[in-house]
Amino acid sequence: MHKAVRGIAAGAAGLLLAGAAWAQQQPAGALPLVIGSGPGGTSYSVPIQTLLFFTALSFLPAVLLMMTGFTRIVIVLSLLRQAIGTQSAPPNQVIIGLSLFLTLFVMGPTLDKVYQEAYVPYTTNAITFEQAIQKAEAPMRGFMLKQTRQSDFALFARLAKLDEGVTAETAPLRVLVPAFVTSELKSAFQIGFMIFIPFLIIDMVVSSVLMSLGMMMLSPVLVALPFKLMLFVLADGWNLLIGSLAASFAT
Repeated sequence: MHKAVRGIAAGAAGLLLAGAAWAQQQPAGALPLVIGSGPGGTSYSVPIQTLLFFTALSFLPAVLLMMTGFTRIVIVLSLLRQAIGTQSAPPNQVIIGLSLFLTLFVMGPTLDKVYQEAYVPYTTNAITFEQAIQKAEAPMRGFMLKQTRQSDFALFARLAKLDEGVTAETAPLRVLVPAFVTSELKSAFQIGFMIFIPFLIIDMVVSSVLMSLGMMMLSPVLVALPFKLMLFVLADGWNLLIGSLAASFAT
């Protein structure tokens, strides 16, 4: 992943420096969009390439949410906070940040394949941009296929009216991505259900004890919170939860 980050940063810096040098060499008012055509296709000028690059960056949040494990991780962490009963601990920034880095960890092998098979050949002019997109799509498609349930894919394939011969491996992304997201939501809520059970038992026990003692004016949530925190810490909950989340993507 660090190779991809360095490569993207270097590419962006190179585009900006090349654009600045090009602008100094061009006369005022000259802004050609196309600098030539060849067997490999049309070649755009550096400012247009820079514009396209930063335009593509605006789609990264959607790619992060819809084509990686970020959705499952952030939902599980949010459900954990709700199950414990803490309203703002950990805060949203910590949950989002932890989810982001866990996503980078889980997606590391897939992103390394994208970097080696698509980005590196494209930077050396071994392949065209269209070929790079196709090579980058293959690892991402493979990751999503492992996490997508057949029933979810069948639902969207039926809604899209695909031919019966079309499988998940050959289906377009407009069908595969929503099926993958639906499967991720199901997996997240299944994990969240398992997380809620022990904390729910503590709530029920505390509530029953308070009722039997006649202390109905005392909030059960306030009394149960220290016991929930103690249970989570003694069971090494963060280790178990994060380890289970990472292992859930390996299947």
